[in-house]
Order: sequence, then structure tokens, then C-alpha cells
Amino acid sequence: MTGFPTALQAHLETGITSVCRCWQVVRRDGVRFGFTDHDSTLAFDGQVFVASEGMSARAFEQTTGLAVDNSEALGVLSDVSVSEEDILAGLFDGAEVLAWLVNWADPAQRVLQFRGAMGEIQRAAGAFRAELRGLTEALNQPQGRVYQAPCAAVLGDSLCRFDLNTPGYVETRAVEAVEGRKFFRFAALDGFDDRWFERGRLIVQSGAAKGIVAIIKNDRLMGTGRTIEVWEALRLEIAPGDIVRLEAGCDKRVESCRLKFNNINNFRGFPDIPGEDWLMAYPRSGDDTGGGSLTPRRQVRALPRASGGDS
Repeated sequence: MTGFPTALQAHLETGITSVCRCWQVVRRDGVRFGFTDHDSTLAFDGQVFVASEGMSARAFEQTTGLAVDNSEALGVLSDVSVSEEDILAGLFDGAEVLAWLVNWADPAQRVLQFRGAMGEIQRAAGAFRAELRGLTEALNQPQGRVYQAPCAAVLGDSLCRFDLNTPGYVETRAVEAVEGRKFFRFAALDGFDDRWFERGRLIVQSGAAKGIVAIIKNDRLMGTGRTIEVWEALRLEIAPGDIVRLEAGCDKRVESCRLKFNNINNFRGFPDIPGEDWLMAYPRSGDDTGGGSLTPRRQVRALPRASGGDS
């Protein structure tokens, strides 16, 4: 029982115990939930753990070394805890999960046994089943750089380093008209070129769909108005008056990084890398062997013009 607090270990060694499990779920939008398999509500660290069927778990599979510690969470869908609408909307995707073994007679005697995140979530017959992934799950992800012409960074991340709060690259305003939870229409978005937000993000900041993030598919100026279309219809209701945040989009090209974002020093692609057709080429009579550039000219001519904001 190495690693257990002295008081809790002494309690367990008595053979007559009063322990239970407590779970905390923290969604990416900051909303927190607490559950316990005890028959009474507990509280510690500022979190109330409700005695209900909102969530429970199977035994942990914990190993030494770098093996992944996985478990499974089971629960009942309800309006007061985890709802089917919230799961469908993706609000619980990647939510942080913490689990303690607690002496319910003295909650100060507890030990954190699991910390990880929710993986795949399944719903059926008014209940849900969620895979729990331990912290070592990150070690299963591919590491290293990918050599490709487009930028490998995500706009605004630690590699890109572009500040998405920079004036001119973000707009926060109320929804004026929405169709099918997919098309958002505004009378005007002054100061932003056509297609400026294309491939950017639409983040809902108020209303029933608060916390949902959608990727922008199209951004078009149409007469005196503007229509923004997201790739997938929002999974929760959104209405005129709800606040959304629109972030400028990046098409990963070196021209856009230089001209639209002025961030060329942080470009994470290799625009001059030869294509597969050049790698498979072989010398032929009549080829130019004068020692010029190896970059195919047709590849340079085929580059499309930069998107909005290049001027």
C-alpha cells in the first residue's frame, strides 16, 4: 500500500473500513461535477460529491512502467448530471477525470488513485459508458515532426505563437440570424475581407450551446450582408442574441503566414520540399542539366493566391 497517507493506511489495516470512491469530472469549458458511490453526499477541496447513479466505475487496471492505465466509467443520463444532449454536443469529450479513495467518516483521509481524461463515450438505454484514459495515454501518440509543405502547427498554439486576441483577427458579437444551426448571417462585419474567417473557429459563448466550438467552412460577403457556414450543424440549440466568437482562419500556406498573419518566423512547414513526382524522376536526354534550382517550376506556378487580408 505504498503511497497511501499514514492515517488512511492505518484505517485500512484495521480490517473494518468506511471507504468509498469519489469522482470529479471537469469539462473543458470549466463546468465541474462530483459523484460518489457512498449513500450520502460528501464534500472536500471545494467540490460537492453527490450520492447518485450519475457516475460510477469499474476496477482500475493499473500497472508499473509506462503502460497505459485505463478504466471505464458507467453512469445514468439525467438532466441534473450528465445529459444525452451534452454528450451529443461533445461537451464531455476530453473531460478531465479524478478519482479518490476516501474514508467517508473522515474525508481528510483520502488518496488520489486516478487522473486522466474521458475517451470514447457510448450511449444506450438512458445510460452512458465512457472510456477513461490515464496520463500515460499521451505516450501512445506519434511524436516528432512531419516534413510537409503546409504548416503543421495549429493557429494560436505553442508552436504557432500567434495571439488570436490580436485586434483584426477576432470578432465577438451577437448572432443576428441562424438557419439549421449551421448558417449564421450578419448584416455586416466591417473591417474583415471576404473569406477572412474561413477555416477559423466559431465559439459559442452564451446560451444553450455555450462552450461548443465549430470549424468555419465558408465565409462569404453577399451583398450588404455576410454568411458564415460551419462544417457541422451545432448539436445544441442556438438562437439570435447568443454571443459567438469568430476567429480568423489559416490555410497553412507560407504565403498566408507571411502576408495575413505576419508570423513567418514561426512557420512550421517546408514549402520547398520536393514532391513525390520529383523524387521518382530520372535523367533523360534533353533535360536541363545546367545546375539550376531543383524546385519544379510548375509547382511554384500552381500555388493559389493568398486568401483575404493579403492586400
